[in-house]
Amino acid sequence: MASFAALMSQTNNQEHRPELYEEVRLHRTSREREKYDNMADLYAVINTLQCLEKAYIKDCVTPKEYTAACSKLLVQYKAAFKQVQGSEFSTVEAFMAAFRLDCPAAMERIREDRPITIKDDKGNTSKCIADIVSLFITIIDKLRLEIKSMDELQPDLRELSETMSRLSLIPAGFEGKAKVDEWLQTMSSMT
Repeated sequence: MASFAALMSQTNNQEHRPELYEEVRLHRTSREREKYDNMADLYAVINTLQCLEKAYIKDCVTPKEYTAACSKLLVQYKAAFKQVQGSEFSTVEAFMAAFRLDCPAAMERIREDRPITIKDDKGNTSKCIADIVSLFITIIDKLRLEIKSMDELQPDLRELSETMSRLSLIPAGFEGKAKVDEWLQTMSSMT
């Protein structure tokens, strides 16, 4: 019992040490604080991009939501990395290694500098056009065969919409793309 009393006495002495109540600061100057804030912002953007990629893979976000969010995060990444880039972190890989940040999907997006839903059609223009024509014909043939089941039509319609989005030759306000998206939205509301 004596050892317990000694332990309690020692604990009570430590409880009244005011230096233990002081806030631990990472920075001493406002410049250092800004540096840590910038690194925290970059870390958060990269981590969020990784989570977004996983959510898209698991089909938790629509392609439209994913594209908008991913594009925004990539712009934020560029701004955040410029604030951190210097002798300590010359590349994003160096930053990620220093903080043991394992985000391979985010790194892939950063390297490609675009959402996965927006493919670069350079050299693949003919293939994209062929895919679009093929999907249109497939959908029309299904309708002519009176296949009107949503689970039969919707996958082809979604693929058609995504393929049309990839083709940079199609202008943003193209009526055909708007019509396909309208059909897709109508089908989605039927579920």
